[in-house]
Amino acid sequence: MEGKRRGELVATSELCRTLIVDDELLIRQGIKHYIDWEKEGFQIVGEASNGQEALELIEKVAPHIVMTDIMMPIMDGEELTRIVKEKYPQMEIIILSSFSEYDYVRSTFQNGVVDYILKPKLDAEGLLTVLRTAAKRIPQFQDTVKQINENLSIEQKLGRLVCGYDVCLEEEEMVKEFPYSHFYLLGAALKNSRSNNIHLVKKELENEFNKSFSSGTYYQLSTDQSCILFVLNIKPCSDHRVIEFAQSLARLMGEAKFAVSNVFEDIYQIEEIYKELLKLFQYHFYIVGKSVLTEKTLPELPSQRDPFNLEWFTNEFKHRKFESAFSYLTSYASALSKCYTMDIFEYKSFLGNSIFNIIILLGNMDLDVKELDKEKYTYFKWIEEASSAEDTLQILNRFIKLANHCITAAHNQPDNFNIKKMLEYIKNHYNEPLSLTEVAKQFHFSPSYLSSYFSLHNKEGFNEYLNRIRIEEASKLLIQNAASISQISAMVGYSDHSYFCKVFKKVQGMSPSQYKRKKMIDKRWKR
Repeated sequence: MEGKRRGELVATSELCRTLIVDDELLIRQGIKHYIDWEKEGFQIVGEASNGQEALELIEKVAPHIVMTDIMMPIMDGEELTRIVKEKYPQMEIIILSSFSEYDYVRSTFQNGVVDYILKPKLDAEGLLTVLRTAAKRIPQFQDTVKQINENLSIEQKLGRLVCGYDVCLEEEEMVKEFPYSHFYLLGAALKNSRSNNIHLVKKELENEFNKSFSSGTYYQLSTDQSCILFVLNIKPCSDHRVIEFAQSLARLMGEAKFAVSNVFEDIYQIEEIYKELLKLFQYHFYIVGKSVLTEKTLPELPSQRDPFNLEWFTNEFKHRKFESAFSYLTSYASALSKCYTMDIFEYKSFLGNSIFNIIILLGNMDLDVKELDKEKYTYFKWIEEASSAEDTLQILNRFIKLANHCITAAHNQPDNFNIKKMLEYIKNHYNEPLSLTEVAKQFHFSPSYLSSYFSLHNKEGFNEYLNRIRIEEASKLLIQNAASISQISAMVGYSDHSYFCKVFKKVQGMSPSQYKRKKMIDKRWKR
């Protein structure tokens, strides 16, 4: 029998109207973007920032469900719940709260709220579960859904099954629509979701399906504009044959990415199978060179890595060991890009945070990071929009190149702010037991690096400069202070009197006693 192309899913049932009430705009925005509301059978009909605004909106939009925060100005969620249940007893209410507000939440249950959601634990699955629970308690909504469900086509019923709705398929309908025992889900993710590309996928699939399977049928379900989902119903065959079918489509489509599910024999498993298929599409972000993915053809996962050692990375920066720090970061990011089960948002966040930390660390070292700071949002956007882990690694390397340019430019500036701070520090602490190691620690350098850095950016080396500052101060004290030479030696930071005398003679060309005597004679002659 020639393969048959079935119609697309079109949602026609009445949507469950929902009002969101929360004084925080970000919370309202987050809730709006957690799920595809209309696809799930719900519609946001309004937003309010407090209970008073909500009551005014309720009169206008007549929601089925009110989702409200507890703690709000003007009128809180507890009072709003009480008033709504008095005036509109058929309206269902869901409470949003924090951990510390449980006493308030408990009081609202006395007024008949459906359930409550903890904001810190809010996610798409939990939100959808509570919304569906609320919808089941609305007779008007359920009557409408029941009536429409009876008139749904097989394609629409499949679409609702994929979305997790309860749908009953009659036995006669099952035999007629699914004549074969094996099912597969085939998904096509399009890089460019323009309608002509989508039409091309549909056309190629129909041609290739008829070539690949002597008997069978398929059902096309629209999920969103960038992904097309097909349910294949075929006679028992090897998985490899289905994979070859998908690969032939991939060769024809070029940039499209495909995923093929495991075989299943119970159509009521379709929601669970679809969730696994979505994971395969996520894996495409990490896996290079494979246009078709299945669970059985996934590469072996690398062994679990230790967490990124931010403390070590930071210390390498503080000690100017930039090369080893950047090498560690790129190596870690490259290894992470092979962990294809990692959440893409988490992976991209790691790279974004790494860029942010590098800018902060370099800024704390008084390097000129104006260019890095200016460009950071461009890099964040590139990472966010990257379609593969491979692309993100290139973006990271590009940023590291820019950071290295910033570091090199700082090394080539003789009047660098760092050297000024060091000179000032030595002038303020010359009378303490200063050493190269102590100053290096203070400025987060390694001693060897500080020694070469100091010589590069100053006419004198570290020890020469420190001795000169000390001897200049000692020279002043020899003239102005009645203290002994031994006492003055200690006052300017020398614990060894003989060493002080040796350094003093080297700098001033005479011993401390000769210097003092000469200055006293000069002073008398000036009189």
